[in-house]
Amino acid sequence: MSVKISAADVKKLRETTGAGMMDCKKALVEAEGDFDKAIEILRKKGQKIAAKRADRESTEGVAITKISDDNTYGVAIVLACETDFVAKNDSFKALAQEFVDIAFNHKTKEEFLAADFGGVTVAEKLIEQTGVIGEKIDITAFERIEAPYVGAYTHVGKIAAMVGLTAAVDNAAELTKDLAMQAASMGATSLSYKDFDPAYVASETEARIAAIKKDNEELVRLGKTLKNVPQFVSRLQLTDEALAKAEEEAKEQLKAEGKPEQIWDKILPGKMERFISDNTTLDQEQCLLDQKFIKDEKKTVAEYVSSYGDVEVKNFVRVTLG
Repeated sequence: MSVKISAADVKKLRETTGAGMMDCKKALVEAEGDFDKAIEILRKKGQKIAAKRADRESTEGVAITKISDDNTYGVAIVLACETDFVAKNDSFKALAQEFVDIAFNHKTKEEFLAADFGGVTVAEKLIEQTGVIGEKIDITAFERIEAPYVGAYTHVGKIAAMVGLTAAVDNAAELTKDLAMQAASMGATSLSYKDFDPAYVASETEARIAAIKKDNEELVRLGKTLKNVPQFVSRLQLTDEALAKAEEEAKEQLKAEGKPEQIWDKILPGKMERFISDNTTLDQEQCLLDQKFIKDEKKTVAEYVSSYGDVEVKNFVRVTLG
């Protein structure tokens, strides 16, 4: 004898799982009206779909942050899916909010994935929702930072950044927002050149110089202006000896150009500034404090931070789709 499935039962199951109306009705029919069994049927469907789509790329989704009321810690996650169509859906955005609310109470991604989500783990909920949505759903990023003051910025739900300060100075909210916006926009991966491994800098130097020399070969063929070939790529390499040598070479150049020695002091600072800029490209690309500040490129981010008084950047994180 078939069990009659009411519209109220279907509605309840749909609200609980997020599954479509027809899927909910079919699950209830198969479960002969048993609500818990219907949920299990939908979850198994999710497992099957998840297994089939395991090798799919989930490069769309939502980047989202949550900061504590006292601004001393925050989390950032990316809930990823396969298509922009799903990412823009309000129910998907709501799901991302539910996930970040849970992530907020955990310190690692592993803890977060094992946390409770309405009677199942977060990891199980992801599989369930894969079945509901029909696309691979995954948490592709989880970051948490703690500091005396933490602020965040999210760019159209695609990139999110959080920045921690060493002190809760006046206008800390403005400072952290500007810094998080800088990190989101310019893609820094390190705080300062001081954090670089010397071996990494040496490898990058060799690779970048080789790439520029190769580009110059083509520019020679085309009769165009050649790119400057730097000696270095990071402040880490600019020792006192290296800077002294660069200054001597600049003086020799001024002498060869016939510039009067009495005006060298006015010209040399600009030449040294250009030398440092040309030979710190790695820092400018990857180090937050060493980048040009996007709101005022006449100063570095470090110089902008110093304008707020006795405060430094303790840490930062950046999460993005893909």
